[in-house]
Amino acid sequence: MAKLIYATNVSLDGYMEDERGNIEWGISDDETYAFWNDFQRPIGAYLYGRRLYETMVYWETASTGGEQPEARREFAQIWRAAEKIVYSRTLQAVSSARTRIESEFDPDAIRRLKESSGADITIGGPELAGQAMSAGLIDECHLLLNPIVLGGGKRALPDNLRMPLELLGERRFRSGVVHLHYRVIV
Repeated sequence: MAKLIYATNVSLDGYMEDERGNIEWGISDDETYAFWNDFQRPIGAYLYGRRLYETMVYWETASTGGEQPEARREFAQIWRAAEKIVYSRTLQAVSSARTRIESEFDPDAIRRLKESSGADITIGGPELAGQAMSAGLIDECHLLLNPIVLGGGKRALPDNLRMPLELLGERRFRSGVVHLHYRVIV
């Protein structure tokens, strides 16, 4: 069975975007990008909320020519190859291939997807991931902890949820980013 993995950049004080909705504070140097590409390469599908999809759809048309750093070119290819499911009640059409819209989050449909998928699945966006956490669907969390305090914004993890975790690994990058890999204990 495929794992459902919540993977996100997070500030030291627990936010995945600042108070203006900006995520560009995350460190994305070559070392971190290469690590992220290695993590993303085996993923078969991305589950997104509308706002995160609208940010990530950039990769559908991002140049893969020589003017882009190799790690960014590679990520664009990885992203385009994966299936994408966008959960939104307002989005009417998608702007990327291999993408479909679901108007409602259905835990049973996610369970069936995990059972039928030949590759792991990531879920992005704190509201969508929070719904999956509350439904007991998340198997692992990968947090890229960035050396910045934002002081407010959108929390990466939901309030009012207790979810025991086991640390499986960590890695420190020269930039000060720390990758934390947890398994959800059921």
